[in-house]
Amino acid sequence: MRVLVTTIASPSHGRAQLPVLRALAAAGHEVRVATTEELAPMFRADDLTVTPCLPNLSPSTFAADAQYSPGTAPGAGADPAEQQAALLRFLNGVLSGPMARRLRELLLPVAREFRPHLVLRDGMDLGSCLLGEELGIPHLPTPSGAANVLDPAELHPGLNALRAEFGLPLADDPLSIAPHGRIDYVPAAFSFARHLPNPLTYRQTITVERAATLPRWVAELPTDRPLVWAAIGTALPMLQKLRERGQQPDSMPFEYPDPVKTLRTIVEAAARLDECTVVVATAGVPVDDVDLPPHVHLTERLPQPLLLEGADLFLTHGGFNSVREALRTATPLVVLPQFGDQYPNARRVEELGMGREAVDRTPDGIAAACREVLADARAAATMRRARLDMLTLPEVDSAPADLERLVGAPA
Repeated sequence: MRVLVTTIASPSHGRAQLPVLRALAAAGHEVRVATTEELAPMFRADDLTVTPCLPNLSPSTFAADAQYSPGTAPGAGADPAEQQAALLRFLNGVLSGPMARRLRELLLPVAREFRPHLVLRDGMDLGSCLLGEELGIPHLPTPSGAANVLDPAELHPGLNALRAEFGLPLADDPLSIAPHGRIDYVPAAFSFARHLPNPLTYRQTITVERAATLPRWVAELPTDRPLVWAAIGTALPMLQKLRERGQQPDSMPFEYPDPVKTLRTIVEAAARLDECTVVVATAGVPVDDVDLPPHVHLTERLPQPLLLEGADLFLTHGGFNSVREALRTATPLVVLPQFGDQYPNARRVEELGMGREAVDRTPDGIAAACREVLADARAAATMRRARLDMLTLPEVDSAPADLERLVGAPA
């Protein structure tokens, strides 16, 4: 079986795909990853063919193509709810319009040469929906926050317009976005998917990074107090780097948070938690001028799934990878969302009783939310229940057989 995989946007999207791709390669299937030069290295240590045929596409690349009706763009200074509503409108229009068109254009020559039996697509890649329809092969989204929160009904008109443009049959059902299902690593009772059908579900892996280990200094941290892991994620710093390179438009219908300010707030909140030990991952964002008390430790990065095994609380931006990893280790959450699916993820964390959103985004407010969740026995119990539920799921090694049944006997 030949499997074409698309990976765009954040490195976290590729990390979500790797367990399935490794299982497919180990089962003898040919896997080709179509991605960017920036993301290609994360796949090259595995038995995968990597084709860096995509530019650094993100929705903001197509800002000039987006159409905003009067009153839909809140502009600078609007409250977070208005900003997020504007972002979702923007994503719906771009992902199902100019970005889908461009991705189909870039991927079609690769697909014609490779002749895949199956496409596993990035959750932000709707061009591969059209590609799968054009080639007459199944296509499934891999785990991602975008696939969880974007409403197929809002994407449907744009995709049908592209179907008409390319001479494809129009679809009546908005769920034509995922007619063959999807892949997830979260049990049904703890699903974060708002709109898509039931998935092929596998157990979240303990770690994706091969030979991952924690540095020795972690073992020397105090164990007579709660250990808090705090991380800003990879997407926001990456967007900042794109902006610094001139690859991120300055004029957008919404604002992205400043990662330097966000990280500073997290560090200042950590400083207030003097009854805890707090490890903060900076993702390379500078915080050199912040005075640190001895209970706060900064590191650029650590193997997060490993550290979560020993953490009592996770202060997170709320990316879907981070949420899944916390479920796997039964680590309660305080979510400080920044943009995109992180806000719906924060609400879902509260709905499920796995922690809470830091609504008061000041250092004092974040520290208070951390103390509240650390003292909440129900949140800890819910996370233990989620981990037990996740442990009932099949290992990802069973994915190839499921996908083989979906495809049938390839020629």
